[in-house]
Amino acid sequence: MSWFLDNLDRIADLALRHLWLSVLPVVLGFLVAVPIGWWVQRHPRIGAVLLGSGGVLYTLPSLPLLVILPGILGTSFLDPLNVVVVLTLYAVALLLRTAADAFAQLPREVVDAADATGHSRWQRALRVELPLAGPVLLAGVRVVSVSTVSLVTVGAIIGVANLGSLFTEGYQRGYTTEIVIGLGAVVVLALALDALWVLLGRVLLPWAHGARTATA
Repeated sequence: MSWFLDNLDRIADLALRHLWLSVLPVVLGFLVAVPIGWWVQRHPRIGAVLLGSGGVLYTLPSLPLLVILPGILGTSFLDPLNVVVVLTLYAVALLLRTAADAFAQLPREVVDAADATGHSRWQRALRVELPLAGPVLLAGVRVVSVSTVSLVTVGAIIGVANLGSLFTEGYQRGYTTEIVIGLGAVVVLALALDALWVLLGRVLLPWAHGARTATA
């Protein structure tokens, strides 16, 4: 406990670094995956290839990607951008199938009603399909968020500071307390972000929360 209090400022700094390295890839992954997922469920043949490619992408180990990426992007080895790009790719790979499934499961009669009332394809997508797909997309974001918070720690191995730095430093020093505190901090951050997504969902998707309450 004394080590935690003595190093509270540094832990807070690492937590803030970990936070933005976690949130940015999830947001970017969402912005990329949702339009592609919407397009995929309208073009099943090409969509199957894209979904399969996403699955393969997620199986690639993160550490080799972090080593290779600087040579592709022209960034320095310790640039946090490398971590953001890798985790964004993983977020897209996970969210792509979720987005495709979310749009594929929309009630056909609602979509037809939107067409009948004069909505253009883009108006229907933004005003009708996206809100209806919102609860499923939110569930996908929550899963990706937890996964991303965990994967950010890998960046500490190549020198990108985050809560994972407590793991590497604790291991090098043989100090178990530092590792345990780092693990606890990562878990707390993951739970806090999950609660944030839930709160955001209640603000942006009040009808979904109301429907669940009525059902209960």
